[in-house]
Amino acid sequence: MGLTLCRWLCRDHTWRKKALSSLSCSPFHPLAVTPPFRLAILLDGPPACPTGPKSSWSPVHHSPNFCLSQDGTVAQRSPAEQSTDGVRGAEGAQGGLHVWEVHWDPAERGSHAVLGVSTQHCPLQASGYTALVGGDAESWGWELGFNQLWHGGVPCGHYPREGAEQGEQEREQRPLLAVPGRMLMVLDADAGTLGFVVDGCFLGVAVWTLPLGVQLFPAVSSVWGGSHISLRYLNGGPREPPSLTSLCRLSVRLSMGKDRETPSGLEGLLLNFPPGLKRLLRNSTC
Repeated sequence: MGLTLCRWLCRDHTWRKKALSSLSCSPFHPLAVTPPFRLAILLDGPPACPTGPKSSWSPVHHSPNFCLSQDGTVAQRSPAEQSTDGVRGAEGAQGGLHVWEVHWDPAERGSHAVLGVSTQHCPLQASGYTALVGGDAESWGWELGFNQLWHGGVPCGHYPREGAEQGEQEREQRPLLAVPGRMLMVLDADAGTLGFVVDGCFLGVAVWTLPLGVQLFPAVSSVWGGSHISLRYLNGGPREPPSLTSLCRLSVRLSMGKDRETPSGLEGLLLNFPPGLKRLLRNSTC
């Protein structure tokens, strides 16, 4: 039954249009990619509790120029000249699909502001100013200022990617996209892929070549003194087909449109629903 509903949803593009209808003002909207069903369910599902190691930066694995908030969710870089500094998450993932939320004010980035993932062997400090996350074979990063992907110490192309029909020179000449302060990072540790969600738009896979069976951690690197970078684990799950219940929940919630995104709007839509269905369709936190 679940597979039948999956095929029906694939044929019916209405829910996709509704999911993107509120994003037309974003410059990322034309580059949005329809998320896989597993990801769509996670993005629209109730978020995980905002506490615990998955929502914290590591108290051990960070540059001396980074200090953490008391709960570990915010990393602040101290002013330091000619130094690039990094910090990893306290807990990574070796399997499954996972989504982290990162807040990083664009005014606190400067040059070489990189967000991505790393193994436990990635260096966390370097002399000078460089793309530290993505600067070696143990990390993969998205440099936010120039929209460049980095791995192995070299740029690996621009992200988000535009149509394949576009020539390389035309892609090089396109204007840079200003990445806002809130970003979602999507790690599929089973498939070895990394992608990002910006302004509610899934921008597709950025990296296809992540190692399998290796613990991968959210990671950032910065050169800006005083930058504050917060981390929260939003949702995750094992690699398995979505349940019929989750597919039905996603379809119904998307049919509700933008009103479902606010508590008051959702409660108005649910006014005449039976109690059991109300509980299923609400996005309740712990």
